[in-house]
Amino acid sequence: MRDTMIYADHAATTAVTDTALTAMLPHFTRDYGNPSSLYRFAQEGKTHLEQARAQVAACLNARPEEIYFTSGGTEADNWALRGVAELMALKGKKTGHIITSAIEHHAILHTAEYLEKQGYEVTCLPVDRDGLVDPAAVEAAIRPDTILISVMAANNEIGTIQPIAEIGAIARAHKVLFHTDAVQAVGHIPVDVEAWNVDLLSLSGHKFGGPKGIGALYMKKPLRLPALIQGGGQEKGRRSGTENVPGAVGMAAALKEAVDHLPEEMARLSALRDRLIAGLSALPYASLTGHPVKRLPGTASFVFEGVEGEALLLHLDAKGICASSGSACSSASLDPSHVLLAIGLPHAIAHGSLRLSLGAENTGEDVDTILREVPAAVAYLREMSPVWDKETQRPTWEL
Repeated sequence: MRDTMIYADHAATTAVTDTALTAMLPHFTRDYGNPSSLYRFAQEGKTHLEQARAQVAACLNARPEEIYFTSGGTEADNWALRGVAELMALKGKKTGHIITSAIEHHAILHTAEYLEKQGYEVTCLPVDRDGLVDPAAVEAAIRPDTILISVMAANNEIGTIQPIAEIGAIARAHKVLFHTDAVQAVGHIPVDVEAWNVDLLSLSGHKFGGPKGIGALYMKKPLRLPALIQGGGQEKGRRSGTENVPGAVGMAAALKEAVDHLPEEMARLSALRDRLIAGLSALPYASLTGHPVKRLPGTASFVFEGVEGEALLLHLDAKGICASSGSACSSASLDPSHVLLAIGLPHAIAHGSLRLSLGAENTGEDVDTILREVPAAVAYLREMSPVWDKETQRPTWEL
């Protein structure tokens, strides 16, 4: 199947790299000791775990003791927001104010909603039509009781990269803690926690060639958030649960490999991405979503008027192309993606979204195929669409 499949959904997940898999395998069958045990066999696992921690830290310009392994980005996001709230409560601030953006991942937005129910106030900042957060709006939203700012580094649907260093400088000047969800950024663009002025940063291994089920939260010293998960006191008492040594080792190996080859891979993917953008933006009633320049190297996202995103995905799947749509509906709602609505797209247009996210195995031939199949699928679906006028070849809402 993979030989004939074009995988263009790397923002959803990636294959484990050979480098990561090779690093992991001994820890399943040979070096499988529990790192919390005291005997030498187990302590060898502890050594490998700490080497992985140091490797991840080096890739972020952090210190090893500032890296805490988690089960992934969602846990890290939850820990960042809920941990800051609990820390402030322990200091006597039972409620407070949190600033985030309208296009965050649901791991942030739903956690913010949870904290609202606990008495916290949340300001959800708007973004412009390209999906950018205005740093001046962040500064204007800061109040005396603001305890945390959380803005994602790069958006998972439209690929827009935020001015994290500028926002971080504002947060630091106002002595407000700053968290960034960097799940889509780490391993894909340069990430430097010091240059970015962040106190907390979330990442997830499976987004850059590591395994699923492993991530990390960077926590700038001397900040120490209360534990989100109670138990045996692993991760210096901050995150209990038997350490996932194979996962940590695999994630670290994948991240180092990605960072080592970042300049050339960014250039290669950006060129492929720009071919997709040029080709698909030329279709009638097709628009690029996200910033035209400040975007992830491999991500090209569009809306096609008069087309349902889900139908487009199924049509492409039949042609062997794996992609994603921001318009996937929940069982309880017909609303399209909150990200597309936040950048100002009307519901009818936002339903026709397509995200193509390229990765290491994608080639120029893949792009050629996508540029052939997507226009054909769009034309086919429009001919069947009740919101597309066949005579004038435009959406019915323009008539």
